[in-house]
Amino acid sequence: TFKCQPVGTRLRYRLTLASGMLECLCFAGVVFGFASLMFVLKEDGYFSQLCTVVPDCSKQDEQFSLVFTVASFLNNFLNLVNGYLFDRFGTMVTRLLGICLYTTGTLLVAFSSEAFSELLFPALSCIAVGGILLLLTNMQVGNLFAAHRSTIITLYNGAFDSSSTVFLIFKLLYEQGVSLRTSFLVLSFCSIIHLLRTFLLMPRTHIPYPLPQYYTYGPSCGQGNTYNVEQFERIRDGAMAASQESSGRDMASFQSCVLSWFFLWHLVWLSVMQLRHYLFIGTLNPMLNRLANNDPSLVSQYTNAFAMTQLCGVLCAPWNGLIMDRHKGKPLAPGETEREADLRSSSLSLFLTALQCLLFSVCASVPLLPLQYLTFVLQVLNRSFLYGGNAAFINIAFPACHFGKLYGMVMSISAVFSLLQYPCFALVKGALGGDPFYVDIALTLLTLLVFIHPVYVFIHCRKAAREREESTQTGTKMAEAKL
Repeated sequence: TFKCQPVGTRLRYRLTLASGMLECLCFAGVVFGFASLMFVLKEDGYFSQLCTVVPDCSKQDEQFSLVFTVASFLNNFLNLVNGYLFDRFGTMVTRLLGICLYTTGTLLVAFSSEAFSELLFPALSCIAVGGILLLLTNMQVGNLFAAHRSTIITLYNGAFDSSSTVFLIFKLLYEQGVSLRTSFLVLSFCSIIHLLRTFLLMPRTHIPYPLPQYYTYGPSCGQGNTYNVEQFERIRDGAMAASQESSGRDMASFQSCVLSWFFLWHLVWLSVMQLRHYLFIGTLNPMLNRLANNDPSLVSQYTNAFAMTQLCGVLCAPWNGLIMDRHKGKPLAPGETEREADLRSSSLSLFLTALQCLLFSVCASVPLLPLQYLTFVLQVLNRSFLYGGNAAFINIAFPACHFGKLYGMVMSISAVFSLLQYPCFALVKGALGGDPFYVDIALTLLTLLVFIHPVYVFIHCRKAAREREESTQTGTKMAEAKL
């Protein structure tokens, strides 16, 4: 059955890991470098027809904010469809769709201009959705390395965050005379690399977990290997179904997962923090203009600093994975399952992420320009913990067969909540006269809600541990009574 198994299977695993890392780092999340791109687009005169007062062109800023709002909304909202596609049709179909969308978006930006500024709406949206599809198919690579599963998931999410630095590179190249069209055409041609990786270093269906012995994928094994993977998944799903019938607890239904307190508080945890980040990124340029008194060189300096800190996301994210995997290799408590140990370990990660967001929100609320350097550091640290921790927690707390759908649903619902960023921006520009202080304070107070999730998970784990102890003591007393 496995006669085509190559000697270098581990090498293939490592190549998949490394190439996935580069894909997430250089392509998947570039849309979140919008602050750098916005600087270039303003220089090229995009939406300049909306300007009435040149030093303070609020209508132009509002239009750019709307472009980012739509792109970031679709980036998350369509994850419900993306998750279903991934669970139903597998890796290859999902990746091909993502590559098509991504390439379409980069080409639209390349051929847009001041006269066709509205092309930015479909362009940035396609890049955002295509990028998240690449990330979604890459997160399963963690299944190849069971002992470091959460670390790899968080590492990929950190690389996704750091890819926003690509637009900083475009900005620096623009300042050296390289046009935005040239940069985006190069990005479009890089889709050939994604296609090669799809056919050579990724499975047609899914990477299973736990990993079967001698598992491999790719062209060397032809159709036989694809059949074996699909056969394994059928056997695994059948075993899960049988387990569900026998115990009723081993594999929960999709509906029961969605209606659980775990899902509800996790949704609140993600939605509130994501809104804070989206509003900060979408309003960064006008905020810097206001604090720097519309000094272009100073705004450019801080924009570059912000984009450079985004590169550190890939360095920060694995810390979260190490926190979640810190119990791996240690003996479990008597009666404790691996899932319960993973949950217990995740509560610290969830709490630290909430604390980071609170500190970030407080710093962002203070209208002091030099303090924004610290805000940038806290923002990238928190963002790298947020999305890596989100995917890792869903992987831990719920059955693997529902991962794509649950990940998609939590991202989709949080995207609807993130639409509040646009009325918040309109409120700042209108009634508040450009001063976001009161909106920042309101969001900081709202951030306190996210601490409920880690506390709930911690209490759940303590309760489960206490029930195990009581069960063990009861069993011991019954045995003594029999003797």
